[in-house]
Formats: sequence, structure tokens, C-alpha cells
Amino acid sequence: MPCMLIDPTQKYRPYVPLVLDNRQWPTKTFTKAPIWLSTDLRDGNQALACPMTADQKLTFFRLLVKCGFKEIEIAYPSASDTDFSFVRHLIENNEIPDDVWIQVLTPARDDLIRRSFEAVAGAKHVIMHMYNALCPMFRDVVFRNSKEQTVDLASRHSRLISELADQYSASHGMKFRYEYSPETFTQTEMEFSLQVCEAVKAAWGKAGPGIDRIIFNLPATVEVAPPNHYADQIEYFAAHISEREKIVISLHPHNDRGTAVAAAELAVLGGADRVEGCLFGNGERTGNVDIVTLALNLYTQGITPNLDFSDIQEVIDIVTSCNDLPVHPRHPYAGELVFTAFSGSHQDAIKKGFEAQGIRHKKNAENGELKMWDMPYMPLDPADLGCSYEAVIRVNAQSGKGGIAYLVKQYLQLDLPRKMQVAFYKVIQQISDREAREVTVEDITTAFRETYHFGGSKYEGRLALKSFRITAEPSPDPTDGGEPFDERRRFDGTMLVDGVLRVIRGDGNGPISALLDALRIHLEIDMTLREYTEHAVGEGENSKAASYIELVATTDDIKETRQASESWWGVGLDSDISASSLHAVLSAVNGAIGDRVLPELKLSVGFNATSGQSDVSDAIVNALGLTLPRRLQNSFFEVVQRAVSGSDGKISYDVLICLFRETYGYEVEAKGRFSLGDFRFERGEGGGPRFEGNMVIDGVVCKVVGEGNGPLSAAIAALHTQVEGTLTCREYSEHSVGEGSEVKAVSFVELLYELPGRVKKEAAWGLGSDTDITASGIRAVLRAASRLNVVAKRA
Repeated sequence: MPCMLIDPTQKYRPYVPLVLDNRQWPTKTFTKAPIWLSTDLRDGNQALACPMTADQKLTFFRLLVKCGFKEIEIAYPSASDTDFSFVRHLIENNEIPDDVWIQVLTPARDDLIRRSFEAVAGAKHVIMHMYNALCPMFRDVVFRNSKEQTVDLASRHSRLISELADQYSASHGMKFRYEYSPETFTQTEMEFSLQVCEAVKAAWGKAGPGIDRIIFNLPATVEVAPPNHYADQIEYFAAHISEREKIVISLHPHNDRGTAVAAAELAVLGGADRVEGCLFGNGERTGNVDIVTLALNLYTQGITPNLDFSDIQEVIDIVTSCNDLPVHPRHPYAGELVFTAFSGSHQDAIKKGFEAQGIRHKKNAENGELKMWDMPYMPLDPADLGCSYEAVIRVNAQSGKGGIAYLVKQYLQLDLPRKMQVAFYKVIQQISDREAREVTVEDITTAFRETYHFGGSKYEGRLALKSFRITAEPSPDPTDGGEPFDERRRFDGTMLVDGVLRVIRGDGNGPISALLDALRIHLEIDMTLREYTEHAVGEGENSKAASYIELVATTDDIKETRQASESWWGVGLDSDISASSLHAVLSAVNGAIGDRVLPELKLSVGFNATSGQSDVSDAIVNALGLTLPRRLQNSFFEVVQRAVSGSDGKISYDVLICLFRETYGYEVEAKGRFSLGDFRFERGEGGGPRFEGNMVIDGVVCKVVGEGNGPLSAAIAALHTQVEGTLTCREYSEHSVGEGSEVKAVSFVELLYELPGRVKKEAAWGLGSDTDITASGIRAVLRAASRLNVVAKRA
């Protein structure tokens, strides 16, 4: 069985280095882009197992024009009717822009040269490209020609091309240029290559400066030596060819050794002016040099490549569909994974790089400086190629916390604290180990939402905050030293607990500690805050606060609590910073409680019962959907306690709800002493609303009018015309009940009534509901007035 030789010198000869004294190319640098020629439609197409159809070639041609190519080799028209017809289609359908030169290839044969001219007849700008092989192998084995015969072949057919160019220029108004390729240049004796090219230049007879320069395309038809050797050959050729100013030295490197890009770059430093290649390196065997890579290599050095790959995905899509060849995932600049880091250390460096660059660019903008790209592992900004940062960091079993945190920041705008990064990293590692695959961005964001119950009702945990109020408690008297106590806060909120609405209350020195106190009292969840951080998300009016909280289980020993090895993290996001922190607390608590059984809602209420007013409020919320204001909770709890004082402190659920309805006149038939008839609002003399309507007072319909600075105050002013004393709105709140077409407004009003001669003011609550929010508020006022000992004026 054949195998690799232990001593390959027994079979293969090394290349012979060129003796080049004082070579210049190693000390040169790039300053501008070379001339580009795409040979995708000719050299690339002939290498395909299934050559492109005419429609595919047309699509590809249009792409090349869009990318900015000014020289495009479109066909080998004498080789097939398909290629000939394609050339004619481009010309006859005006597909070729005026600033684009089309190029066609022909061998050194009279009939095929003439056929090529017939193909391009009528085109404005044409490069005729002729080739013949020069190296000893082809001279001796393939063609069996001497050097003299080879020179004659090239020069004789160059003269024919020159003559035909004159004829077609005169008859069709065309402009021609000439390109000659000494095929197998890199395997040919340098002096013989120069001899042939000098003869060709003389035979063409039209070489001049500028656009009239003859093109000598010096191909590495087969790459047989390292790239520095190609650079030496190009530098030698450039130094020894006559009339250098009348010549464009062109490169056509193949990639047999995998160094075509390096060979092209070094050869340009060696003096070349032009590069022929294909998009993504398609071509015979291992392919032609990749022009995309060459161009973007220049771009990353701050050199304009004169080609536009701003939407590289479109380029990839068209090239792969036309060539039926995939772009390798690791292909420079274009591969699916080229801007991707899986390694944890790489991800961490990229994350920190983005953060540092953001700060640096902000300062650059303030100082009017350029925002230079400088990132670990990323020589090019993916955005310049129309790519997002989605694939910059991808996660597998080798990934670290930094990369995962980067993706969370990119897609959820959350900049996780380091300890939380560690905690969430463990979650993702479990997924990666379990699934044994790459963890996608969707996997990560979904896992984050589910772990921390972040992102709306879909991800809510067992505990979910529905509404809350934070109020300040009166401060105690100052201490003996004159120092006042810190003002405390009281949390009063409605929470969904395992699908049941509960009202909980707690006190603390701030919103977070007050909520933790409420959880301890009502749900027997005893947690202590260990770490809290926050940051803004967004700017201006749309900015929100992101809060991060670490909780630990409370123990009798404070030091032990603080040093606990187990902790739970939570995150909250809200436009209100207090709400954000409270959501973060519940996010962490949901993680801590797991499936632990929580205390159920009790409805045994009374002076001696264990239930409190929050349990009563829970019942109202669940039965009627009403979230009671705190003062109304207090008021109704007193009503309930009085109602059950003679029944062993117990009250049934149904009786409790009925008591609430009757007390506050909520959705009951009895209207009370005061009720609302028809009404309307007009603009008053003072510019505020003017209430005009009917109120039923003690069974008598009264037409009333009143003005105020709002609808409610105008209605109260109208009521004042019919009663003695003064009614004042002490508290008002509202919320909606129901959904869709069934939604209505519910208003809660507490009125104060003061009558001259009475020692104390009276207070009472009233509820009103209506599809119209204004009517709802007025009905609540009248319900409250009905519960007061209001004295009506005599007629």
C-alpha cells in the first residue's frame, strides 16, 4: 500500500531560489489597493462540477459590478456557445456599465482569437486576454515546441490581436487593451519569460502610458514555492522588463500550497499593479487567490480597497448559490465563525474590550477625535460588513462567564455583577453539559428569563408583584443626644402568590427591607439582603433602572448570615427605581423558595383571630378584583371586626364580601341618600370645569351646578349647594376592573365632613364604578357622602 516516504528527496525536488541581490520588497509597505480583476465567471466557472447557467452568470456579474469591480473576466467565448451567448447577452442588453472593462480569454490560435472578437463586437471597453504556456514541462511534453517556436507563437498571435483590435475599433467604435499571460510563469526560466514578454509587447505595438499600458499577467498557475519566491520573481521581472511605465504587472496566484493570499500580498510589494482572483477563492484544484480576503486585509490596515463588501452576507448568498459551493465556517472575514469566540478567556477579553472601547469612543467624540477600532481577537468590526454582534460570542462547554455575561448585556441590556455572572454561568454550564451542544443566544436569554423570572408574565414565578405603595412612617422623637431616628418606610402591596392575590404589609428602613419584612410576616420567608447594585438602561425619557439583589437565608447569627455559602440572585427592571429593586427581591426569593409550601390565606377574622387586615384585603382582591387603598383596608378591617364581635371572631367568605358591598355601596341596588342623575360638564367662567346636572338627595331630584379645578371638585362644589357644612376629598384613587369591552373604572374616595358646632370631623369611604371614569369618581363621592351624617339644606 502506498504511503508517505521517509525521505521525500527520493521523489521530489525543492524549488530553486532566485538569486536576487538587494531585494527591495521586504522593506516596503502597502499604501494603496491594486487593480482588481474578478475571474469568477471564467476561471472560477470552469472549475465548477456544474458550471453556472446563463441566469446564474448574469446574477454573478451584477454582483461583481455592485461590489465595485472595474475589470471583469466574463468568459472564454471561443470555448463554447454558452459562453459566447453570455457575452453577447451582456453587450446587447446594456448590462455593462461604461466604467467597467470586460475581459475575455483566448488561447494562441487564429480561429479562436477571431471567434473571441466576434463575441465582444459592440462592447465599449474590452481587454483581450491571450495565454500560452512557457515552462519546460509544457514546451517539452505537452506542446513539444522549442523556445523559438514558443516565442513565435506568442508574438505572431499578439500581432493578429493587434490587427483585429484596430479593425473592430474602426468598425464598432470600441476601445481595446491587451493582456498576455505567460502561463506557468513561476515554473519558467525568468530570462525566457522576459524574452517572450518583450516579443509580445513589440508585436502588440500599442503599449503606452496610463490606460494604454499592456498587461502582463504573471500567473502562479501551480503554486510550487513559498510566497517570498513569487515576490522575488515579480520584483526581478519588474526590474528587467523594458518600458516599465507602459506595463501593468498583474498577478494570478493559485492556492496549491495554501499561501495564495500571502503570495499575492508579497508580490504586490515586489512591484505588481494588479491582482486576478475570485470571491472566496474558487478556482481549479485548491482555488484562485481570494480577492475578498485580500481587499479586507487592506481595509483593516486603513487602506481603501476600492471594493465594497458592506453586505457580505448578500455576497456569500449569491456566490454560494451560483457556485453551489459553501463558504467554510472558518473562512477569513466571511465564515460563519470568524467573528465568534467560544473560549472563555477570549470571551472575557472581548467583553472587556467592548466596554473599554465604549468609554474610549465616548471620550473621542467629546474631543472631536477619530473613533479607532481596537479590540482583542477582532481585527475588523463585523458591523462594517453588515454583520451584527450576535455571533461574536457563542457558548459551549469551553465558554466562560464573561462571554455569557456579554450576551446577556447585548440582548437583555443587563450588565450583571460579577458574582451574579458566576451564578448564571453555572446554569448555562448545566445546560451545555446536559445537551452536549452549542448553547445558542436564545437558549441563554430564555434560561436567564426562566431562572430569574425576568421579562413579563410569561416568566413570572410563584410570587409576582402586582401593585404596591411605599409610604413614610412618622419618625419617633429625637434621641437624648438630639439625633433624629432614620425615617422608616412601609410597604403595602398586592402580590400574586401561587395564583392567589394576597395583600402584604411590612416596615423597614427602605423599600427593600420593608418588602423583606412583609414576606417574613405574611409568607414566613425570612431572607437578608447581602448585595445590591443598579444601573440605568437607556437614556432620557425611556431610561429604566436595572437592579440586582443577592439574598441569603436569615440566621440567628448576623456574621453567619453574611458569610453564608448559599445565596440567590434576582434582577428587576422598571422605570421606577423602587419598583425595580422590589422586582429584583422577588426574583431572588422565587429562586430561594423552590417548591416549598407557603402559608395559605385565612378567612377567620376578628379581634382574637390570627388573620389580619391583609387577609381581608386578599379576599376582596380575589372576589371582586379590587385593590383597596391602605386607609380603606384599615377602615374596612375595623368594620369587619365589629361585625364579627358577637360570632366568635369568625366570618364566612360570602358574608365578608356582602358586608363590603353593603358598607361602601359597591354594585348594590340601594342608592343611599345621595345618588347621581344626568349630568354634563361645561367650561366655567374661571376656565375650569363646570358641573351641571341632577343629584337625588333624600329622594328628591335637585338640579345642581358647581365649578372646580377638576371634575371631582366641581361635583363636590355642586353638592355643597345642597348641604350644610363642608365636604373635602381626603383621598382618591382608581383602577380598572375587567378586560376588553367589559372593562370599567372603579374609584375610591374618602370624604371629610365638617359642620360648625360639631366637635369632630367625620370621615367615610365610598366606591363608585362606571364605564366612564368621571362618573365613577362622582358616584364614589356620593356613596361616601351617603355614609356621613350630612345635613341637607332646607328648601
